Amino acid sequence: MPRTDTLLLALDQGTTSSRAILFDRSAAIVAIAQREFRQHFPKPGWVEHDATEIWATQRATISEVLARAGVGIDRVHAIGITNQRETTLVWDRASGEPIAPAIVWQDRRTAPRCAQLKAEGREAFVRERTGLVLDPYFSGTKIGWLLDHVPGARARAERGELAFGTIDSWLAWKLSGGALHVTDPSNASRTLLFDLHTADWSDALLALFDVPRAMLPRIVPSSGPIGEIELEGRRVPLAGIAGDQQSALFGQACFEPGMAKNTYGTGCFLLMNTGDRPQASASGLLTTAAWTIAGGPDAGRRYALEGSVFVAGAIVQWLRDGLGIIARAADIEPLARSVPDAAGVHCVPAFTGLGAPWWDPDARGALLGLTRGATRAHVARAALESIAFQSADLLEAMQRDAADPLTELRVDGGASANDLLMQFQADLLGVPVVRPRVLETTALGAACLAGLATGYWEDAATLARHWQVDRRFEPAMSRDEATARMAGWHDAVARVRSGAA
Repeated sequence: MPRTDTLLLALDQGTTSSRAILFDRSAAIVAIAQREFRQHFPKPGWVEHDATEIWATQRATISEVLARAGVGIDRVHAIGITNQRETTLVWDRASGEPIAPAIVWQDRRTAPRCAQLKAEGREAFVRERTGLVLDPYFSGTKIGWLLDHVPGARARAERGELAFGTIDSWLAWKLSGGALHVTDPSNASRTLLFDLHTADWSDALLALFDVPRAMLPRIVPSSGPIGEIELEGRRVPLAGIAGDQQSALFGQACFEPGMAKNTYGTGCFLLMNTGDRPQASASGLLTTAAWTIAGGPDAGRRYALEGSVFVAGAIVQWLRDGLGIIARAADIEPLARSVPDAAGVHCVPAFTGLGAPWWDPDARGALLGLTRGATRAHVARAALESIAFQSADLLEAMQRDAADPLTELRVDGGASANDLLMQFQADLLGVPVVRPRVLETTALGAACLAGLATGYWEDAATLARHWQVDRRFEPAMSRDEATARMAGWHDAVARVRSGAA
């Protein structure tokens, strides 16, 4: 058994910030460190990150969190990584330097390539193998774009000189000094290159997207003996890796089929555990790997259905930074509460297209229903409600695919602290919305995966006992009113769709 005073370190590398969080044996937070990094928008529809800055901010948070907790690296039992998914990076194996900025999951530059593949009739094949749709969201076309637009990159990749990775792979590489070039199934399944049925890279998909196998990372379990990294002169096991949304599903203790969570972050991501076999969606959702556990009583593969909203919490950032109608993100709730409703105003935040269940990369955002009486408070309320409307669309689609009806929705992420939003979400869904005491479930999931692999916790049942409710939001709106509100939202969505007249 590990020492009772040791801690688990989760590295949570998100879209706008890097964080490090220490958890104790009761799955409680001991300390948090966070650093934001810059977002780059070089052209309309393009979103980039500086991977070197990501590494610098993530590395800095490790020292900061240890200092805040007043502990040394000798107290860290194991490390887990969770990360923004689909964001695509290619680097030189010899120097460890990126060949170009990372292309972020929100980036839409490869929409023409996806449209071309659809026109060629390739989507059914891709969907059957990967559980995904042909959309710029995923990594496959991003890799191809980098290889075709960085001089000499394709030839170098074919010679094995370049490495591809999502951000988990980049962090593992940097933490290990280049010894570990790895990813886990939850991240691999977001690349368009991973066959859900064989749980491995697919030669047919690699050929379709023209990606050399030599540049791919090795696929390792989400929870298992991945390798060791050296921090401050001590070697520490890296024992957990999972994409942020699958990690949050695990951190929410959604271990049984039919259990679901929604994460309210930069985007919104609704995932439902579907058990040990991939389940195809007939409603515009994605099928994805949830996690793989290498050993112990919980060993095996798990899959999930997923719906993705591209712009959720980012709409609040836009109100703050773009329009300047709030000074701080926290100001949105009191401003929205200052009016009883949105007065017919709808905000459709399709800044980077619409995700599930619409999958319309060419849709663009709009404020609709404006009158002379509309105020910044009505805009704030409409923006906040748009997060709940988009999530309700996901849940409706998921309910059509699921074998059993959902009885509650577990929530996490920064915006889940907004009581007005959570109540409105419960009202629209007609099922309770349950917020846990620990909202940092993405990081918690990574810590739990690492802890299971190293014997810090005995099994998933032990983890489930640590999950505790903070507040339960019960539906208070009549179903007729909820239906009418959703109809108004769908009318607004129809007006911004790329096929609209």
